[in-house]
Amino acid sequence: MKPRIAVLGCGYWGSNHIRTLKSLGVLAAVSDANEARAEGFASEHDCVAISPEALFEHAGIDAIVLALPPQFHAEYAIRAMRSGKDVLVEKPIALTVDDAQRAVAVARETGRIIMVGHVLRFHPAFEKLKELIDKGDLGEIRYIHSHRLGLGKFHTENDALWDLAPHDLSMILALTGVAPEEVRGEGAALLDHLSDFAHLHMRFPGGLRSHLFTSRLNPYRERRLTVVGDKAMAVFDDVEPWGRKLAVYRHAVWHDSGHWAFTTNEPTYVDVEEGMPLTRELQHFLDCIETRGEPRTTGEEAIEVLRILTAGSVTHG
Repeated sequence: MKPRIAVLGCGYWGSNHIRTLKSLGVLAAVSDANEARAEGFASEHDCVAISPEALFEHAGIDAIVLALPPQFHAEYAIRAMRSGKDVLVEKPIALTVDDAQRAVAVARETGRIIMVGHVLRFHPAFEKLKELIDKGDLGEIRYIHSHRLGLGKFHTENDALWDLAPHDLSMILALTGVAPEEVRGEGAALLDHLSDFAHLHMRFPGGLRSHLFTSRLNPYRERRLTVVGDKAMAVFDDVEPWGRKLAVYRHAVWHDSGHWAFTTNEPTYVDVEEGMPLTRELQHFLDCIETRGEPRTTGEEAIEVLRILTAGSVTHG
């Protein structure tokens, strides 16, 4: 039998989970504090609506996807796992490292799966980029920078750093395979006390450096991850069409007669299999439930993402 999955939280991102799980044939229930909203989704997708309080003990549910305001993620994940259910919790896993650690400890204690929704780890272009790096095609990685810019969305709890950066931090940690030794953050709040622009600067063991720039008050959309190696450079640009999402630049730089010289080359676009990251993420969650394997996006990694966010946060008066 396929796992029977419920989605708790029928907002914007929860609705995407609902539609995708329905397409995978595993949507059993939806739940929301707004009963009418849950009933509407249940009717549309031919499943049942269950109140949040009844959901955790419901015998007909094997796992729960949590798509809630992040201040509820850790508490509800713990309740679900103590009730014998596996959990996919949206990013960020919690608002404090302590809460995230408690959730991960409960997963170990109960033998339940806790997977975190760092969805871009399942993007085919990112998977291909990681494959190129692992094969040594870019050489030794020296620098990684990420830009995630656009207009909105505006939240009362999360600033631009906490809302936008977790995806990129998860990708950067996957590529480096190690946590940064040093984190420095800068932010600017224009609308209220929450940062609308944020920079993170990171230094990793071995000298690798990285910076991340997020903005929710930008006039254009940018979704770009750039990796600089000593053999080649690569750019994952999610705004580009599929045939141009992953580009490799084989520029050359060398030292000649006391001066630096370089040549530039046109990019080579890498063939990438088309696929929806959320579908691939949820299929991976189902595979983990069935095999009891460790998720690609673990709770431990999510804790490290929180440590970086906390270290780089800027408070505004």
